[in-house]
Amino acid sequence: MPSYSIDGVIPVVDSSAYVHPTAVLIGDVIVGANCYIGPCAVLRGDFGRIILHRGANVQDTCVLHGFPSADTVVEENGHIGHGAVLHSCIVRRDALVGMNAVVMDEAEIGEQAIVAASAFIRAGMKVPARSLVAGVPAKVLRELSEQEIAWKQTGTATYQQLTKRCLASMVEVSPLTEPEQDRPGLPLQGVQPLIATKRES
Repeated sequence: MPSYSIDGVIPVVDSSAYVHPTAVLIGDVIVGANCYIGPCAVLRGDFGRIILHRGANVQDTCVLHGFPSADTVVEENGHIGHGAVLHSCIVRRDALVGMNAVVMDEAEIGEQAIVAASAFIRAGMKVPARSLVAGVPAKVLRELSEQEIAWKQTGTATYQQLTKRCLASMVEVSPLTEPEQDRPGLPLQGVQPLIATKRES
């Protein structure tokens, strides 16, 4: 992976974490155990520190950055969806930030909360634990159901398993020119969109 020191500060990545080779880590970045960092994510610790706790995932094209003397933190089992932007904020344990959401300075996403896709969390907003927030600017819609919290936990566990799969089997290859006969499929992971889960209940 492209990894750069700045002012003598070098990123730290736990040996059990997976960081995709196209992700970029700069400076004061600490990636904890069993974390997953997806393709083209940027964790830019050239001003404030960026900390990912155990089991967190930061998916494709996310950007994490912050102001001087302000940490950007994703706590244990935090789940950051594709394209999200975090800036000098805290995502508490087991919370989810949806795809393309923006979380601004000094905001705090409470434990087990869910930020909907494309939401804008304004600077300083405190999202209550176990709540759903959505909109531009984001507003608290309601408390999450047990089903929704369980769905989030299943998704995060799938990314923790993906960390292990990537460490064990991901290698750069040249693409084939056509599918091989008896092409193998990927192993089923048992995760599905939340809307599908609600239809079944």
